Amino acid sequence: MEDLLVIGANAKAAASELSHLGQTKKNEGLLACAKALITHQKEILAANSLDIENAEKNQMKESLIDRLRLNSNRIEQMADGLRQVVSLKDPIGEVLSSEIRPNGLQILKRRVSIGVIGIIYESRPNVTSDAFGLCFKAGNAVVLRGGSDAIHSNLSIVKVLKEALKETGINENAVQLLEDTSRETATKLMKLNEYIDVLIPRGGAGLIKTVIENSTVPVIETGTGNCHIYVDESADFTMALDIIENAKTQRMGVCNACESLVIHEKIVEKFLPQIYQRLTDKQIVFRADERSRAICPQMEAATEEDFATEYLDPLISVKVVKNLEEAIAHINHYNTGHSESIITADYNNAMRFLEEIDAAAVYVNASTRFTDGEVFGLGAEIGISTQKLHARGPMGLEALTSTKYVVFGNGQIRP
Repeated sequence: MEDLLVIGANAKAAASELSHLGQTKKNEGLLACAKALITHQKEILAANSLDIENAEKNQMKESLIDRLRLNSNRIEQMADGLRQVVSLKDPIGEVLSSEIRPNGLQILKRRVSIGVIGIIYESRPNVTSDAFGLCFKAGNAVVLRGGSDAIHSNLSIVKVLKEALKETGINENAVQLLEDTSRETATKLMKLNEYIDVLIPRGGAGLIKTVIENSTVPVIETGTGNCHIYVDESADFTMALDIIENAKTQRMGVCNACESLVIHEKIVEKFLPQIYQRLTDKQIVFRADERSRAICPQMEAATEEDFATEYLDPLISVKVVKNLEEAIAHINHYNTGHSESIITADYNNAMRFLEEIDAAAVYVNASTRFTDGEVFGLGAEIGISTQKLHARGPMGLEALTSTKYVVFGNGQIRP
């Protein structure tokens, strides 16, 4: 079993170096890593093929295999993610505020790195490079613990990153991967307060729940997305059909995919058969309340659990409501604080939805699939925070920093 204390100590030492590494040197390291991913993609794809083979043998769901699978295009996207981080302004050292107090003290608030960030994640090998890139640019060392299903891919990617850093003269322990993917080792990582400053779980509801319940290291909750689209009585049907199809079917195994429809009762008889036809043509199965099934009896009956479920599969729940108030209440009761959307031509209803829905991202007349760090201009994201402390929504560079007060005086003493 790996010695987590050694890994932690190495990460802390690397973080100390990274905290004062200049933007030029960090960008040099990131560009070297991006180039190395492309140069060594054959080795990475060979390792990924082992993970895909194991996943198929274990009868993993196709939507999850899609999250696991790498190809030349996805590796290019990983490299592009690192290049995008290079193009972003280095947040470290930014002065957020400056004030001269009546006693002459000058008090500045500066942005600084957090230190060592631990990330526990599932399936997606691209998270390995994305997480490294953002943590590194923000002056943090990162300790990664991926899932057993992606272990070969992750080992290959981290090996490439470490070699590129070393060749650039940067401490290769800026990124470390736990080779032991057992729950026991993960639990020990969650309690490594001496070395880990913050822990970010990125995966399904079960993983996030486990980390929150077991970690003594501070946690930023991310990822679970029971996302809704509410079709208001004034909605343009063509727009609503296109948005819902995109939000549900463009990529189902992601946290910003639509999992539930909420439809105003005044339009449900006309609209529901249309969306039912559109999505069943894409092999989507509906689980609906009784009012919906009275219109489309082919739909399966929804349970209370269905309304609260992030499917990540070709399934969608449906709820009919009598008004906007009921729609907001339903969504706020079942959502996970991720992304919610309203389709409406009513300005007042749109504004009320934006104001009263409790989520990290709220949309008017747009697909929930846009909740993404790159789309929001943050570069490759570390995850999408669904909590309210420190960071919320897509987490880019600034979310991976802390602050420090710097005080200049000329002999002041406190009376």
